[in-house]
Amino acid sequence: MGRKGPGLLLRDLGRADDQIDAVAAIVAQVAPDILLLTDVDYDRDGLATQALADRMGFAHSFALLPNAGMATGLDLDGNGRVGEARDAQGYGLFSGDSGMALISRWPINADAVQDLSPLLWRDLPWATLPNGPLWTDEIANIQRLSTTGHWIVPVQTPYGPVTVMAFSATPPVFDGPEDRNGLRNRDELLLWAHALDGDFGASPQDYVIAGNANLDPMDGDGLRGAMAAMLADPRLTDPLPRSNGGLAAADAEHTGDPALDTADWPDGAPGNLRVSYVLPAATWTVTGSGVFWPPPDDPNAKIAEVAGPHRLVWVDLRR
Repeated sequence: MGRKGPGLLLRDLGRADDQIDAVAAIVAQVAPDILLLTDVDYDRDGLATQALADRMGFAHSFALLPNAGMATGLDLDGNGRVGEARDAQGYGLFSGDSGMALISRWPINADAVQDLSPLLWRDLPWATLPNGPLWTDEIANIQRLSTTGHWIVPVQTPYGPVTVMAFSATPPVFDGPEDRNGLRNRDELLLWAHALDGDFGASPQDYVIAGNANLDPMDGDGLRGAMAAMLADPRLTDPLPRSNGGLAAADAEHTGDPALDTADWPDGAPGNLRVSYVLPAATWTVTGSGVFWPPPDDPNAKIAEVAGPHRLVWVDLRR
């Protein structure tokens, strides 16, 4: 639901908007208790985030200024111009562009949030940094790892605390032979492994990793082995959420299970991929999961299309 300028999302939330209406209809059907939205513009007073929560029927909301759109003052893409979207900490046209919003039916402990978003890429243990003219000491001194953000957010539910580890990573494309975005995408996943290891304070408890990894373990561009390794981490459970719509829209040249796909992109460029994930700690019991992607003959297929190329991923848990 990102827009092309600051304040436009808040404006659109106050009037009829086909995309927002479709998203609200999907959320109403799936009825999650905690929901992470990505590509949501941020404003300093949290007005758009709270308006989103109100529109979707949630009592609580949380957001922070994303790295996307945050000016660096440097020419990161080497085209001789400074201040463009590719020169920001993460691709963005303006400060607050393409952020995240966490909305919940239960209280969010904002005072206890751990925000890993300011971490410099070079300071990540075992980071793989790019080489070449587009990676200089000057850039390394300011370049953050998180494209959007990495948040560790405690939510107090009636059944005990839940820690949401939220993120939205860079697409591993739109770069050159240095594979800057591909390496950054992989290291954005590695950051969570370090967090679970306790390298950034106490290891999270009762956690769920949720977000857009922008990486499929089987198909598409990127360092796919990093996603496969994350899914195989014994500390996590992969609920394998599926949909009939993804199965019906299978790309013939792909090797992964199309029912697991979460994004509906043009065939072959890059085709449908599994890029969004809800990965609970192995200590949870998964009682259900799915992807809201109805097949073409389902009356709800149209609202999924209008909502955008990404499909909502849901997982039901109990202790």
